[in-house]
Amino acid sequence: MLHFNRLRLSGFKSFVEATELLIAPGLTGIVGPNGCGKSNVVEALRWVMGESSARQMRGGEMDDVIFGGTQDRPARNLAEVQIFLDNRERGAAAQFNDGDEIEIVRRIERGEGSAYRINGRDARARDVQLLFADAATGARSTALVSQGRISAIINAKPTDRRALLEEAAGITGLHSRRHEAELRLRAAEANLERLDDVLQTMEAQLQALKKQARQASRYRNLSDHIRRAEAILLHLRWKAALGEVESAAALYRQVEQLVADLTGRVAVCSTEQVEASLALPPLRQAEAEAAAELHRYAVARDTLDTEERRVTEAQRAIETRLVQIAADTTREEGLLADAAAAIARLRQEQTELGDAQAREGDAITATRADLDAANGDVAVAEGSLNAVVQELAAGEARQSALDKAILD
Repeated sequence: MLHFNRLRLSGFKSFVEATELLIAPGLTGIVGPNGCGKSNVVEALRWVMGESSARQMRGGEMDDVIFGGTQDRPARNLAEVQIFLDNRERGAAAQFNDGDEIEIVRRIERGEGSAYRINGRDARARDVQLLFADAATGARSTALVSQGRISAIINAKPTDRRALLEEAAGITGLHSRRHEAELRLRAAEANLERLDDVLQTMEAQLQALKKQARQASRYRNLSDHIRRAEAILLHLRWKAALGEVESAAALYRQVEQLVADLTGRVAVCSTEQVEASLALPPLRQAEAEAAAELHRYAVARDTLDTEERRVTEAQRAIETRLVQIAADTTREEGLLADAAAAIARLRQEQTELGDAQAREGDAITATRADLDAANGDVAVAEGSLNAVVQELAAGEARQSALDKAILD
């Protein structure tokens, strides 16, 4: 029977410094406030016993078990958990029964993955899981009771209860070994199937090679016949070639005579070409001048088209402005009539005030104030009238200028 003696943690979650927990006989629990790391101790046990799921470790990935750092302390890149088992009864597998104590270490580096060592020697995760399975425990063992685990066991299905009973009976390791043996058997069967395929392929290749050997023997026999036939054919071709050489010599003499005749004709054509070349530059000069004149006319036409569009647009703008000036003139004439009416009304009021002054000596002061206000209104009206007259004169001057521009 294996017993846990000690648990040493370094860089694992909240245990940033190396911490060793003695698991002495009679220890029934660890008591502490919330957040002191009690659950991290249980997770460290699960992790060192071969837990491979980051969700079971309350993380998104396995690197989350490494101390992530705080405001006062930097993060760590390494985490290590060691568990020491009492093996004085030699209850472990034969390869681990060298001493009275078994040391199991799981070490993880950020971004590099984790590694296992048993008694200082590198080991697989499967070896660690089998070691604890033989001891009727493990990372997923029901002996590690977490929150809600009791109710899950009570409400478990018969299959889950069977796993609990098998673990209590200590045969979980046998099931793991049977599963591994089944995997190896299936792999061996797959290898045998692949071997049959390879044998069939090699048999097909052997048949193909035999066929190729027969073809090669037939090829050697045919090659001898082909060489003799090629020799006869080459001799016949040689005789035919001698006749062709004599015919070619006669044809060569005829071609020499034809070349001499063509050379004389080429000389005459060369003379004509020189004469034509001498006459060609003036024609090219005339063509260039005509092209330049055509280009100048095209540019002038484009300029005239642009000027026509500009004059048309200016004429439209002037007509729009004339309409606006006519409207402004009508409006200013209305304002002028209003100003004249206001002046007549003010003069009438002034006359009435003079009469009233003669009749009412006591209201002279008030009347003078009203007169000053009326004079101010008259001055404002006269200023408006002068502005309207000036704007009208400016509009008439612009109209005259635009009419002149249109005529030009």
